[in-house]
Amino acid sequence: MPVVERIGASVEVDADIERLLEPQLPVVAETARALRELVAAAFPEAVETVDFSNKLIAIGLSMKTRDLVFAIAPHSAHVNLQLADGVEIPDPTGLIEGTGKRIRHVKVRSLEAAASPALRAIVDAQVALRR
Repeated sequence: MPVVERIGASVEVDADIERLLEPQLPVVAETARALRELVAAAFPEAVETVDFSNKLIAIGLSMKTRDLVFAIAPHSAHVNLQLADGVEIPDPTGLIEGTGKRIRHVKVRSLEAAASPALRAIVDAQVALRR
């Protein structure tokens, strides 16, 4: 059974995240860590776990499917920040991608992109929809 804890509150979850990120390029791993920090700052009450089968970090109010809010999914050259309610989030900068009925994502390719005000606004909007 996966460990579920508040973001940054579990040594075991932190170790699982590092295990998930170990095979990634340094820029991808660093970007994933930065996204985790961004989400934690905006959504401190969230819980997280690592889903090794889907190769992502799941973040939400609980780990029930309906309570998931974000996923951080490292890929070979970028990290997807999945947004559970992406279809409802305003996106004046055009960062949100995807065609799903609800879930959309932002491809984040660098630490600079992870720290952008536009991405922070998207994260804040996603959190606001679930509070």
